[in-house]
Amino acid sequence: MKTKQHKNVSKEIQSPKGMRDIMNEEYYNFQGFFEKAQEIAMYYGFKPIETPMLEYERVFTSGIGEGTDIVDKEMYTLKTKGEDALALRPEHTASLMRAYIEHGMQTMPQPVMLYQYGPIFRHDNPQRGRYRQFYQFDLDCLGNGKSILDALVIKVIMNILEEAGAQNLSVDINSIGDKECRHGYLKELTSYYRKHINSLPVIDRERLKTNPLRILDSKEIKTKEINENAPDSISFLCPSCKGHFSEVLEYLEEMNIPYNINKNLVRGLSYYTRTVFEIIEEKNEDGSLPLALAGGGRYDYLARQIGSKKDVPAVGVSIGVDRIIAAPWYKKLSPRIIKKPKIYFVQLGAEAKLKSLNVIEILRKAHIPITQSLSKDNLGSQLAAAEKLGVPYVLIFGLKEALSDSVIVRDMSNRSQDTIKLSKLLDYLKELK
Repeated sequence: MKTKQHKNVSKEIQSPKGMRDIMNEEYYNFQGFFEKAQEIAMYYGFKPIETPMLEYERVFTSGIGEGTDIVDKEMYTLKTKGEDALALRPEHTASLMRAYIEHGMQTMPQPVMLYQYGPIFRHDNPQRGRYRQFYQFDLDCLGNGKSILDALVIKVIMNILEEAGAQNLSVDINSIGDKECRHGYLKELTSYYRKHINSLPVIDRERLKTNPLRILDSKEIKTKEINENAPDSISFLCPSCKGHFSEVLEYLEEMNIPYNINKNLVRGLSYYTRTVFEIIEEKNEDGSLPLALAGGGRYDYLARQIGSKKDVPAVGVSIGVDRIIAAPWYKKLSPRIIKKPKIYFVQLGAEAKLKSLNVIEILRKAHIPITQSLSKDNLGSQLAAAEKLGVPYVLIFGLKEALSDSVIVRDMSNRSQDTIKLSKLLDYLKELK
């Protein structure tokens, strides 16, 4: 959530629309979620990768596909001085497949299982839980077409969401077939929409020319009504795709994951084949409509679309992290490296200031976090800061202490204090509550 801006700040000194600064508790909430997601992914065998925020524009235009909102309206693009056409990544998957091909990952044991986390950029209208710079956590399995991998990414992402506090989750799922059977479905779908051409909004008439599947994903109210009676892709599946989809559903049933077959679910990207799905929060505490917290599917032809000579079967899923952090049920997962300091370090005088960083280093090596105001020289102002922060103990390091390699430890609850040699300080602090 965007923090309140100061009244006197001009529009020129503000973050762009749909983008914001993440700081204080919100920053730790994001970091805590990522650490939890990373931990769960690691236990299932996923390894980390980080792809660049900028890619050649063609990676996305060829991978995601013309006729999609992302490519047609939402990408941030730029040209370098060398005339290279680049784009800020509007999603992770095309970048990941480019990395898989570039680094010859097909020679590794398959599937290659990777996770990544970071900012995504789309120039769309900011709305509930959505920004123009937002954050995603992705899981992907590349190099294998088995149905168990579809079920695996769904299971792992469900675990991550539930560990973060989500309840009442279910899976909306569909199969849109492969190149063997999709042609027949597209022909039937196009024929259906042509019969309703006069009722279709302009945007969906354009999609009918370029990518009829996108119409099923339309947000237009009139199109949604037409889609209720549209032919469903499952009826056109070839035996291989039908068997694959049936196996995925069996795995979900075995894991007691509730699902709903949604015949209009195609997802907003052109590279999907066979399984597509969304993880839905069925009942929201605030009474709002069901919200998609994560989504993904199989993308067996993406590699060839972005320039590979061979297809690479793959399946993946993305979590919209901003929506998780903003949810009323989010557990506010704490980062492992953040510890609330129990000690405020006070220094007095030039000699003490000179040696202060060495004393702090002793504490740092012992994993004892502190807070301090080394730039201040007044005892009263430093003690007042400790009082305001509610820190239980204060270390006072002055000229006398600097000369005798000692420090005063003051208990702020009763103002009692002891002088302790630096060599004994860690043992003394261990005894404190």
